[in-house]
Amino acid sequence: MLKSALGVFFSLLVIIHAPIAQAKEPSTTAAKKTVVKKSTVKKTSVNKAKTPKAASKNGAATRKSSVQASKTSSKSAKRGASKQRENVSLNSDEKLVKKTVVVRGKQKVIYQRVAKPVVPIVPPVMTAGDIAGLSMTRDTLALASSVALILDQSSSEVLFEKNANVTLPIASITKLMTGLVVVEAQQDMNEILEVTDEDVDREKNSSSRLRVGSQLSRANMLHIALMSSENRAASALGRHYPGGIRAFVAAMNAKAKSLGMTGTHYVDSTGLSSNNVASARDLAKLVMAAYHHPILCQYSTDTKYVVEPGGRSLQYANSNRLVTNPDWEIGIQKTGYISEAGRCLVMQTNINGRPIVMIFLDSKGKFSRLADAARIRKWLETKEPQNVARKHRAVES
Repeated sequence: MLKSALGVFFSLLVIIHAPIAQAKEPSTTAAKKTVVKKSTVKKTSVNKAKTPKAASKNGAATRKSSVQASKTSSKSAKRGASKQRENVSLNSDEKLVKKTVVVRGKQKVIYQRVAKPVVPIVPPVMTAGDIAGLSMTRDTLALASSVALILDQSSSEVLFEKNANVTLPIASITKLMTGLVVVEAQQDMNEILEVTDEDVDREKNSSSRLRVGSQLSRANMLHIALMSSENRAASALGRHYPGGIRAFVAAMNAKAKSLGMTGTHYVDSTGLSSNNVASARDLAKLVMAAYHHPILCQYSTDTKYVVEPGGRSLQYANSNRLVTNPDWEIGIQKTGYISEAGRCLVMQTNINGRPIVMIFLDSKGKFSRLADAARIRKWLETKEPQNVARKHRAVES
């Protein structure tokens, strides 16, 4: 009985404690689960902290790969374009034009053949001397001028000549006769002359610093016409001659005839027309006649001069730079140029105390006429003129 009673008692104890054990077990499990969750959170937070660096590394790698890809594609595009360029065969009238086009959303460089623009070939302008074949004449001094004449002013002895009797356009050398006619007509040098529309050059369309309406004295007009070859000034001088420009041109031709300039003819007072013609021998006579008028010598050899047409100052410079060279003693001079005449120069100078007249027509190159003058001067200073002149004539014949 006692054993059975004790068995029942222990059974009751087990039944009473069983729910308590079952209630405690879930809390333990929950704690374990909580610990697991906390550790998971920590690992997650650690992973989250590490994620930006990894992302940046991944982004850099992505960018690097994209850059490399773009470089590779551009290189391949260039290689493809260069291959395309090499494979294009061109004719003489074609050229390659580089173009960038978009194909399927990507830029592509291509080369296309296009026709070259047609550029008209402008033949070199031939002077009257070229047409006459004068440029083929050779001389012992290798002058660049097709025509040359060197005289001793005191004796009129010919020291050197080259095509001196050929009549050619003389351009602004014409203005030396313009000045001679004005001075010998004894017109009032203080009279005010006005530039009008009639003085505008419509033959060569040359420019001028004298505007229409400009007013200057006859002396100032003559000064800049001789020194700087001012065309509108020379035109105004002719228009203000008694009887107008026609009477003035007639006086120019009459003066030429009186000087024995048999191959000379004038049609205007400027020299812009190629119909103003003369030979080197004729021009030597003109230079010696003009040299006797001090005002023509002064005006043509001044280096600079200022005029004030309409209250504004204009400074002119001499068209012949030899007048500024202290090694040259020039008494009178005049330059000229139009396309038909080439570069021209006439002047009187002293070389070793000897008065010399120099005439150069149809010279090739902007400064070649000045270089020719230097060659003649050196020749006169170092050689015996008569012997060289005879030798030169023998070469020409």
